[in-house]
Amino acid sequence: MSDLLLVLLAGVAAGVLNAMGGGGTFVALPALVAFGLSPVTANALSRVALVPGAVTSAWVYRRELTPVGAASTKALTVISAIGGGVGAGLLLALPASSFDAAAPWLLAFATVLLACGRRLSQLLSSALGRSIRMSSRTILIGQFFLAVYGGYFGGAVGIMMLALWTIGLGLDAAVSNPMRIAQFAAVYLSATALFLVASDALSAPLLLTAMLIGAVAGGFAGAHLARRLPAWLLRSVILTTAATTTVLYFLRG
Repeated sequence: MSDLLLVLLAGVAAGVLNAMGGGGTFVALPALVAFGLSPVTANALSRVALVPGAVTSAWVYRRELTPVGAASTKALTVISAIGGGVGAGLLLALPASSFDAAAPWLLAFATVLLACGRRLSQLLSSALGRSIRMSSRTILIGQFFLAVYGGYFGGAVGIMMLALWTIGLGLDAAVSNPMRIAQFAAVYLSATALFLVASDALSAPLLLTAMLIGAVAGGFAGAHLARRLPAWLLRSVILTTAATTTVLYFLRG
């Protein structure tokens, strides 16, 4: 029971983090590995367990979704779902070492873009004499590759989405947070559909149930809390989560 309680609490923490700034994978995955699951199994199981929490958070934010540039919400969501499924297929077919080695550097890049992206976008716009705005096609292509990464590994994919939208469109991280959560949920949903069919994610049902319950509670609470935070404080939480996640992942590697 004490083991299940620890997994439940890890699920709560992961759900809260995903709702407020991303990085829940870095709580859920190590917790499951610590209980003897292989990294690939733990990765698949954590993805399945965190989906209901992500969907719960997206439901809380359903009236606050804002378009990402010229791309429609429907097109962006479809691309996220397709990319998530492709990434999940790669996880089951390929060794994880390649993405695992690149992940810390991707996270560091994303964190820098989050911190400086809007300012950099303004500077580039001034230098070029025109606004920098990614086309709909560019947004969707970038979203597809991020969704593939999210389906394959998932760590801080929401942070990377915000970084892409910040540098390419000058969007505010706090304003874009609801859309980040919706796309994060789409990526995880399609990945989960494949994991349930083709992986051994159901091999530890008690751990899965405990983390799932915790993630739903954390996702609901985290989304409500994030909605009540001032924009500057939510941006600070997102940046702090991104920076902390990056440092921990470098230490982990």
